[in-house]
Amino acid sequence: MMTAVRAARCSLRHFRSISNSSMDSRYSNHLNSLSPRELRLLIRQENPRIRTTTGLANGYQQANVVILPNHLANDFEAFCRQNPAPLPLLYRSQSGETSCLPLAENADIRTDVSQYCVYEEGCLVKTVSNLQSYSTQSSIAPELQAAHHGPWSNMVCFYLGCSFGFEGRLKKAGVPVRNVEQGTNVSMYRTAVPCIPSGLFSCPLVVTMRPVPAGMLNAAVEVTHFNPLAHGAPVHIGDPALLGIRDLSRPDYGDPVDLQPGDVTVFWACGVTAIEAILNSKPSLAFSHSPGCMFLTDIPDSSSSSQTPSPSDSVNPSITDPSPELIPLCFLVSHNPLLYSLASQRAVAKIRHLETIIGEDPGERGIKALFVQDELLSSCLALSHASSVAIITGFPANYEYSPPEETDGPPGAIAMATMLLSLGKRVTMVTDRRTLDMNQAIIDEAVRTGVLKTAIPLVTFEDRGPDSALHFLCQQGDPSKPRYDHLVAIERSGRATDGNYYTMRGVNVKYLVDPIDNLFIAAQNLPGITTTGIGDGGNELGMGKLKEKVKALMPSGSLIACDVPADYAVTAGVSNWGGYAVACGLYLLHTCPSHQRYLKRGLGLEYTTPQEQLQDWTANLPSVDKEESILSTLMSFGIRSGKTRHLAMEVDGLTFHPTHSDIITRLLEVTLSSTTSNP
Repeated sequence: MMTAVRAARCSLRHFRSISNSSMDSRYSNHLNSLSPRELRLLIRQENPRIRTTTGLANGYQQANVVILPNHLANDFEAFCRQNPAPLPLLYRSQSGETSCLPLAENADIRTDVSQYCVYEEGCLVKTVSNLQSYSTQSSIAPELQAAHHGPWSNMVCFYLGCSFGFEGRLKKAGVPVRNVEQGTNVSMYRTAVPCIPSGLFSCPLVVTMRPVPAGMLNAAVEVTHFNPLAHGAPVHIGDPALLGIRDLSRPDYGDPVDLQPGDVTVFWACGVTAIEAILNSKPSLAFSHSPGCMFLTDIPDSSSSSQTPSPSDSVNPSITDPSPELIPLCFLVSHNPLLYSLASQRAVAKIRHLETIIGEDPGERGIKALFVQDELLSSCLALSHASSVAIITGFPANYEYSPPEETDGPPGAIAMATMLLSLGKRVTMVTDRRTLDMNQAIIDEAVRTGVLKTAIPLVTFEDRGPDSALHFLCQQGDPSKPRYDHLVAIERSGRATDGNYYTMRGVNVKYLVDPIDNLFIAAQNLPGITTTGIGDGGNELGMGKLKEKVKALMPSGSLIACDVPADYAVTAGVSNWGGYAVACGLYLLHTCPSHQRYLKRGLGLEYTTPQEQLQDWTANLPSVDKEESILSTLMSFGIRSGKTRHLAMEVDGLTFHPTHSDIITRLLEVTLSSTTSNP
């Protein structure tokens, strides 16, 4: 038990639970063979060899336990429903109820957990092996008795799903469970992510961390996706700092768990979030399990049965339907910081179909030779996680005319900007100084005609020294304070190996181009800024990622190939199509429940899109009418087709009708169809 001084500090760091490492292997195997009911009996008898329940009762749900005064019960249930990933509600008891028949037979919540925590006024005052003494009024401090007309008659017990319930399934799928291997409790961390408040309850999200080999991430995600009552799929994969976790070696609860070579840190929402809620709400009296010491239910884990169990009407319906078509797949988004993202099989299949459509080459430019699968998907995932995006376009292919710009690039840039704005992102457009006034007028006209959702900032970049790009990208040149977390270049002149900028015909147009490439070069060394290049010939900014292919396979490739890479290089038959596909891909991700759940860290009442918001996103997709309108606007400013130099409704020598309008129609059909459409 804690001393009074330590209790006053309300500290929970002492929850370094005693591990199972003291068990001899024979007894450990014996425990592993026991049913939850048999294990509960041993716990009730205070068997000293059962301290944590990690690794026990494989195939069955385990439960976090929170016991609160009756007047707080409705608020806490609402809090659980608002935050279903950390607090999957299995059962809410009646006032004074000590059993929980929907979850377990012959159970007594006062005795069937190996260690309990006792809180008074939101402070942990002690840990005990059972709560039987609290069944009598005399056991409660006199100053608390007025608030409690009998300790149990006025208390409500909440049983919340626990990630220990999926550890057995992970092992069966071949995914190592490092904390079980190392004989320790799982690591648990308080994050900087706030839960959705309800009533008196608010607190930060708590997560568990389990190291998973990079090659087994999809297996770990799928197994846990099918067990939503044990917190479901991960809420973060990658750098702990993105959750506000500073030191993995110092968990707030549980024990440190060692990573093995090739492991990735994977974080699941954790029911210990409920303990944080107790500390913040400061009830006069409350109880919980001690972290790692769970209540063992008789309910099979949901991945071991044909249907997700619904042990009672208290189960939150938003967490009990892990549809197979929504099984998340895991993709690497960023190396620095390390970040993976999740998207459902359905959304991934559709985005891959979009990628196939934009890869068509009616102009016979040979672009299919540069194709790399899932560059579109990866770019969309990175943009989905971004909050501030800078978009760059402008290629002076028509250097003999004024203005020298072409019709490819601006329409795709505006289509992306409109969707990003609709999704709540900050968007800035970067342009050459010489085109600032013209591009501002084009943006104003796009807003007036409804092509662009709202006006966006338009800025230029000047190279005034070695730190110019750093100061442009980051506030006060501080790498820890980036202004943008994603840069997108679409049909933007790209710097070749010799420092010049070439058209597809090999004409040097460097005198018409500001050195915006420097932003992409600087971003390579700035954590938290990812980049996308969209092109259709290999001489565009960002296509340096495919430089060797361009040199080997494209006409004049060794001369014109862009030398500056992007993290993602999206190739398209016409660059505008790549911009349209990015807008559609973002729509698909933001209407994907699996991806939305991951973005929201499992917090919020639902992961499906409200109808009003869905209508807004749909209205801001590219359309034939909008793209025809913006092309007409470009013509009014004297901007010509890049291939033919015609001042006409065409892009890259292809007329808007039927070629471009057909591509847009097909992209929308895939995006808005209710079923997965395979190419």
